[in-house]
Formats: sequence, C-alpha cells, structure tokens
Amino acid sequence: MKLKTICCAIAMTGALTAQAQHVMDVQTLKPGAPVQPTMYGLFFEDINYAADGGLYGELVKNRSFEFPDHLMGWEAFGTFEVKADGPFSRCPHYVELRNPGHGERRSGLSNSGFFGIGLKQGEDYRFSVWAKAPQGQGKIIVQFIDRASMGENQQFTEAKIDITSKEWKKYEVVMKSAKTIDKGQLRIYLSGTQTVDLEHISLFPVNTFKNRPNGMRRDLAQALADAKPGLLRFPGGCIVEGVDLATRYQWKNTVGPVENRPLNENRWEYTFPHRFYPDYFQSYGLGFFEFFQLAEDIGAEPLPVLNVGMACQFQNWNNESAHVPMDQLQPYIQDCLDLIEFANGPATSQWGKVRADMGHPEPFNMKFIGVGNEQWDDMYFKRLEPFVKAIRAKYPDIKIVGTSGPDSEGEMFEKGWKAMKGQKADLVDEHFYRPEAWFLATPEAKERYGNCGALRYDSYDRKGPKVFAGEYACHGKGKKWNHYEASILEAGFMTGMERNADVVYMTAYAPLFAHIEGWQWRPDLIWYDNLRMFKSVSYYVQQLYASNKGTNVLSLTTANPAGGKKPVPVAGQEGMDGLYASSVWDAATGEVIVKVANTSRQPQSIQLNLLGVEGQPTAQTLTLSYNGSYDDENTLDQPERITPKAGSVSTEAGKKMAVLNDQLPAMSFRVYKIKK
Repeated sequence: MKLKTICCAIAMTGALTAQAQHVMDVQTLKPGAPVQPTMYGLFFEDINYAADGGLYGELVKNRSFEFPDHLMGWEAFGTFEVKADGPFSRCPHYVELRNPGHGERRSGLSNSGFFGIGLKQGEDYRFSVWAKAPQGQGKIIVQFIDRASMGENQQFTEAKIDITSKEWKKYEVVMKSAKTIDKGQLRIYLSGTQTVDLEHISLFPVNTFKNRPNGMRRDLAQALADAKPGLLRFPGGCIVEGVDLATRYQWKNTVGPVENRPLNENRWEYTFPHRFYPDYFQSYGLGFFEFFQLAEDIGAEPLPVLNVGMACQFQNWNNESAHVPMDQLQPYIQDCLDLIEFANGPATSQWGKVRADMGHPEPFNMKFIGVGNEQWDDMYFKRLEPFVKAIRAKYPDIKIVGTSGPDSEGEMFEKGWKAMKGQKADLVDEHFYRPEAWFLATPEAKERYGNCGALRYDSYDRKGPKVFAGEYACHGKGKKWNHYEASILEAGFMTGMERNADVVYMTAYAPLFAHIEGWQWRPDLIWYDNLRMFKSVSYYVQQLYASNKGTNVLSLTTANPAGGKKPVPVAGQEGMDGLYASSVWDAATGEVIVKVANTSRQPQSIQLNLLGVEGQPTAQTLTLSYNGSYDDENTLDQPERITPKAGSVSTEAGKKMAVLNDQLPAMSFRVYKIKK
C-alpha cells in the first residue's frame, strides 16, 4: 500500500514537470518563406558625432576653416589672418601664418580635434596640408602635443615640412605617435620668417578600415562588418530633411575631391538644448561615395535616402511654405535619377564618370532608393507621386522605399500605408521607438497602441508593399539607455519579424553610433570615445539574428494556451510565460536554427520537437544571459560584461524527430543550431 502511494506520487510529479515544460514543434521538412538577405541591416545617421568625430577617420575638426566661426576648433597665435581666396571654390578659406617680428614669438595653430585627438603609441598617422609660400620657400613644424603633460615637453612627436612653391600643393608626412593619449592636440608652428598659407589641414590614422586614405576608423567599421548586415541605410534620418531646405543633406555636395566638399550645418547641433553642441557640422568627408564603398566593404546592400522636397515636418509643423512647391520639384527628382546613374551607370555616363574618377569604375549595383524620411500626410504623399513616376519610367528595376511616418499606429500611420499601397511603393519604412510594454504587448499597451509586440506582423496584408522596419528600439520607461532588459525584449520582438519574413523584408535598429561625450540621442548600438569602443547588448542581439538568419522560415508552434485545436506561434501570448521563439532553415549550411527568448524573471523549461531530424545531433548554442541587474549595460571600461557565450545541448532520438530539452535562464536569449 505504501509502495503504491509512492509510485503514484512519482507519477504525479512527472506529470507536473511535463505540464510546466513548454513544448514547441519545429517543422524542418517544409521550408517556408525565404528570408531576404537584407533582413537584418544597419541604419547610419550623423547624430551623436557618428561621422566627423566617429566613424570617419579624420582627427582634425574644421580642417578647412569653413565653420561660421572660421577658427572654431583651432587656437591661433602669433601673426595670422584668415583669408577667403583659396584654391577650392566651395571651401575658399585658409589661414596665412606670418613672421611675428620677434625671435621669441611664434605664429601657428593648434587643433583640439573632436573632444581631443586620440593617438596610440607606435601607430602611424598621415598628416597632410595644402600649402603655398608666397615668397617661394617656407617651413612648418608639425607636432603632436599633450597640453596636460607634467613632463618637460608638451610635444611628443614632431615632423618638419618644407613648403617649396608659390602655388598651392599638397604636402604629406607620416608621423609615428610616441605615446598613447586620448585628448592630444595637433600643433603647427611657422618655422623661420617666410609666410606660409595653409588650407585643408588633415590627420588620419594610416591604419584605417581597408587602409583607405580617406577612410573609416578601423575598430568602428570592423564592428559594422562583424554585425553581418544585409543592408546599410544612409545618410539618415532627419538630416536628409534638414531644419530647413537650405540645410538638407545634398548628395552631390558630398562627392568629388574631398577638399572641395562644402560644409553643412548638422541639424542635431542645437535640436536638444540640454545636449547642445555648437561645433557640430558636417564636413561631408564621409560622403555618398564613401557610403557606397563602405556598404560594399561590409557586404551590405546600400539603401540611400533622398529628400522629397520637404524640410523637417516636426520643426515645420503644417507649414506648407517650408517645403518645395509642387511645380518646383524637378531638381529634387533629378537628384534621385542622377544618384542611380552615379551608383549604377557606366563610367562613360555623366555621373558614372564621377564615380569612376573617384576610384570605382565598376557600378555599385544599387537596388533600393528611399524617397523621404519619416514624413506623413498629403503634403508628403502628393510630392512622392512624381518621384515614383519618374524613377519607374527610367529605372523600373529599382525598388522604391516610402514611409508611413513617425508612428507605429494611428490615423497618420494608416493613412501612410494606404497611400503607399496606392502608389505601389515596394517597401514601407516603419519607425517605432516604444517602451517595454509595447514590445511585450501587454493589455495596457494593446489598448493604447493597438497592434504591437511579436504578433504585430501576423495580420499584415501579404499582397501589399513589404515592410522595412527602418528605425526601432526599446526605450525603457525612465531608463532610456542600453540596459540589458530592453535588449532581451527586442530579441523577443524580433522573433515576430523573422517568423513573418514573407512580409518583413528589411529591419534596422536605430541609432547606430554615439560618442560618449557628444551624444544627443540614446539608446545606440555602438558607443566610443577617441580610442575605445564597446558594443551594446542590443548590438549582440542584432548580430545573433543577422549571423543566423538562415534562408527560409520554418514553422514553429505550440499547443494553443486557450485550448483551441490549432497550434499557435510562440510569441509570448498568455500561457507561454514570456517565451518567444522562431526558427529558420539554412540551406547553405544544412542547419536548423531556433531562436528562443525568455523575457520572464524565472527560468523556463522548453522541449523542442525537431520534426524531420533523425538521430541524436548535438545542438550548438549561443546564449545571452546575465546574473546582475537588468539595468546594467556594457561600458568602455567593461566592454564585454555582457556578451553571447557558446555552448551545446544534447538531443534525444524520437519517432522521426529529435527532441531537445533545455532550461532557459531568466531574461535570456538563446540560439540553437542543429546540423540536419
């Protein structure tokens, strides 16, 4: 009698364990919708000192003296004059250094860079300057200096350059830094008594990404490549529009010789009074040629976004006069057509020749173009129409990306989608910066926002334009930074994008870059100072998806928690205890890839039934898990505090399937890779 009671107790315990376990079926024999190569991409906007002072390798600020305050970023001393008849028509300013008239005096310039100049001991740096000597001969001394040095000398590296002509010429010298410093300066002295004129003073690491002379900061560009992006959207964002049309981003100003690219005001300079940076301008050194080249270097499809004839709507609310009249749109339309020729045209065409002369005779094979950024309502829809008509007529194979505006729901969002369907846009760019509740699709969030969370795209029209989730991030309530919890919620939400790959063709977290001393907006994927960088946990979530995107969606379902007969997607719905999951097949590697996010505060047991996988293959795993505070994040001092960890899980042989049993830690994300 006693033995029977014990056996019954054991049986009941087993039943309870099985009941608590979440069972998921993966149909591996029926690959579904293809996952687009562009599915997980990157969005670059020059915000947070993302270009000058960030990704772009130039270390000198205001190198051509074109800032409204021509010496901003510089400290000039001795006898000098800023002049405006230089050799470059769109950057005419330069500085003339003259003999100060006394042997103990000095004439020269010091540049403070972007929050200082970062230099590494033993690394080579290429200094260049356009210069002339009105008397035919002159000399300058170039130094790396440490103004805060407690030693005898401020300078720790020095080079001398002879200026040998009355005409403008480019002079270069490679200088090896004798120390590591994050806030160094560049100093230039006039040597001797002969006057020297200096223009476009530049300092680059020799060791740029791909060793390009006008190249990218290596560690930051490598982080982009390591993210395995399928897409690079550029140059923005709100800078495409500008605060007004005069300050909009104009791609034609960003190509050709770098010395003759005009300065542009950065619309993020003064947007936020509490994060005000009066020295934030665009040198256009990182221009459209460099963007296309970068996309090619990191294996991503380029998606340029051009102005639709509108200034920023937020700052010109319902002000029709701030935008281009309908009968004056042709130059803007022509910019789009010319850009396609620049990217794809033969080297004998007008704009294809510009590309070829810059060093890339082969086309970039651009496939997508965005027209307008985050605009809405009729003033956008009516302007977009002639753009679509002109692009379709001349370049029918180019896919056009329109926008549904700045919200993920509401009247303007619905109106935007209706207009994009009417104009037959190929993709619609959706933007959503939303709190945790939106990503979890809580009852309160559903009441406020409507269609949100990982089930968002299940109900989308399969016959209309495809989705480009072009800007999104989880903004924690009262915690608008890159904390761990937000990243895990993003991972859960992304299972819904992956599961709906038949309608979601492109995605991109936003923003991408932020200088630790110069940000205007957060959270951001990658943070840095002048020498160091770290990748946020959200970066690793994006990387895990992009590196394991597969080629086709696989059905992954569980029993209906509400008791219905039809199995349902695993998307954190009631009864799933905060679990989200999706699965893909990778035809290139022969792997089944399953992604599971546990957004709950408790460990969760799961059982994956891999239908069609026979035997007992071992699943390789990559896991994001953390035992500290969920408000924690990676930092410059602890860049790898939270990173994915590799492991493995054994499977058991079932009837025409392999069975994987595992326990997911609380608030974690795990990728399983099973060789079929």
